[in-house]
Amino acid sequence: MVLDAAAANGVEVLLDLLHFGWPDFLDVFAENFVRSFEAFTYAIARYLRSRSDKIRMVAPVNEISFLSWAGGDKGCVNPYCNGRGHELKHQLIRAAARSSEVLLNELPGVRLISPEPVIHIVGNPEIPGDDVEAEKYRLAQYQAWDMLSGRLHPELGGKPEYLDILGANFYERNEWVHNTLKPLERSDGRYRPLHCILEEVWQRYRRPMFVSETGTEDGARAEWFNLICDEVLTAIDRGLPVHGICLYPILNHPGWEDDRHCYNGLFDYADEAGNRNVHWPLAHAIRKQQARLARFNQVTHESRQTRSPLPFSSSMEFRIPAAATFDDPFCA
Repeated sequence: MVLDAAAANGVEVLLDLLHFGWPDFLDVFAENFVRSFEAFTYAIARYLRSRSDKIRMVAPVNEISFLSWAGGDKGCVNPYCNGRGHELKHQLIRAAARSSEVLLNELPGVRLISPEPVIHIVGNPEIPGDDVEAEKYRLAQYQAWDMLSGRLHPELGGKPEYLDILGANFYERNEWVHNTLKPLERSDGRYRPLHCILEEVWQRYRRPMFVSETGTEDGARAEWFNLICDEVLTAIDRGLPVHGICLYPILNHPGWEDDRHCYNGLFDYADEAGNRNVHWPLAHAIRKQQARLARFNQVTHESRQTRSPLPFSSSMEFRIPAAATFDDPFCA
């Protein structure tokens, strides 16, 4: 079993409960979907509580924003719908809120992770007034976090304590020109460095965070990883509580839409003997950056990062059990 293998090798598990999929017999838009996910979370929590390795890092729902757009509006992933993005987002928030409540009640010391894409969009200069529309679209990236915390549409069940650790997913394609398929190049003066995006997230929510997904393809893998590490170090140097970087994917995989061989991981497909080739430029970059980040953390930050209340009134008390520090990321 995965959790047993992780325990045997000293690997800390960050558990993801819903990542773009659910049983075929469930209709994601039906009320029983929320109840079923709540029951599933309860079973998972009871099982985790019985284990000796104390797995306490859980993401109830991954990328609510992306799933709502891709699956609810564009029809390119599960549930393959069009024009139902807001409806799907609301339903996923209901499910995430109920799941969060179960985890807080049943799993002592649990830390809740909310991974979402962070993006930057600029207006198309060929379209008058497009800057305004682009900014509205850009700000929509915060809807899922706002709903989960109860700041937006509190009737969905969100509460401040459900917004604990923020996961920022960031790729090359996360910055683009509105109303085009054109990505925003890093050489463009309108490009926004990742540390600036993370600073806006921090100012808005005052929550500890980490880069929960990042990566790219082919020969640019090591260069991109080094760039992200530079950005994270800049963010930490500015006092932002950024606690880590999660490379995605670890393994090369078939393309989502065309089954092409995507060379974007650290390891390639397994051969008949189960062996995998390593992409050594990325492996060397990871080793170098791990040591660099560890040194930077050790000498730069000694103060404890505490959770300030969200910048809106609430009568709820926080049930987050421990403050995060730069030396001991996320441990409860």
